[in-house]
Amino acid sequence: MTAVNHPVSPMGTLRWLLKREYWENRGGFLYAPLIAGLISLVMSTVGIAFGLFALNRAARNGALHVDGESVNINGLDLALLTRDISAKDLADLGNGLDLTLVLSSAWPFLVLAFVVFLAEGSMLDWSAVFLAEVRQVPRDQAGAGFALFTLAMTAMRLFGDGIVERLGRTRTLVIGGITAAAGFTLATLVPSFPVALAGYVLVGLGCANIVPALFSMAGQQRVMPESIAITAVTTLGYAGILAGPAAIGALAHATSLGFAFLCVAALLLGVAASARALARRVA
Repeated sequence: MTAVNHPVSPMGTLRWLLKREYWENRGGFLYAPLIAGLISLVMSTVGIAFGLFALNRAARNGALHVDGESVNINGLDLALLTRDISAKDLADLGNGLDLTLVLSSAWPFLVLAFVVFLAEGSMLDWSAVFLAEVRQVPRDQAGAGFALFTLAMTAMRLFGDGIVERLGRTRTLVIGGITAAAGFTLATLVPSFPVALAGYVLVGLGCANIVPALFSMAGQQRVMPESIAITAVTTLGYAGILAGPAAIGALAHATSLGFAFLCVAALLLGVAASARALARRVA
């Protein structure tokens, strides 16, 4: 009996070692970032809620007084307190106040940017997997979905300024959110490769101008400096690209990838539904 020798390449060995490491430690890859993020979100939410409750209560009881020139808390004039502190301590205090303003006034922009970037991250990491594993598309063709998504988004952003100027930012958010949600829904519910590709195109067209419109609206609010607001929105938005694929993977592991895509579609409909309320913040 003749033995058959199969050549083993270094890259092939590395690939299988990485696969084995992933499947042996997939809990850490999938659940650890999600759980840590949820714990941070819960703690931040509780802290913000407690702070707002304490401020409202202090204002009603007269312990907090703001007259435009000075701030008094329980009879303590903060202007006198900060008059003699060093420049570094004053800068640190200003950074803390800026962060408070971001969390209290810019949170709608932060949440919506996170959702849209999460949708883009879902397409980046899971579009080809969905076509290959769920739609049984040959692996050498599964990347076509992400390619079409990218081309559609790039083309739409090239003409984005004219579209936003014609439609207005509010209608851009509404139409973009609905279009992207429709794309995810079509790709998920219709068992057809061409329809899935068309859905990916719709996702690219819908998401393309939402983020620029959000940045523009965040820059026009007057609660905090424009640079701080846009920086905060950009930072949390790109966090959606990093955390989104992990969250989608965890949800897909618990349910299915199609259900995870439908959840993203529901979040995008939330973006469309909140557009008018967001516009009133910058009016």
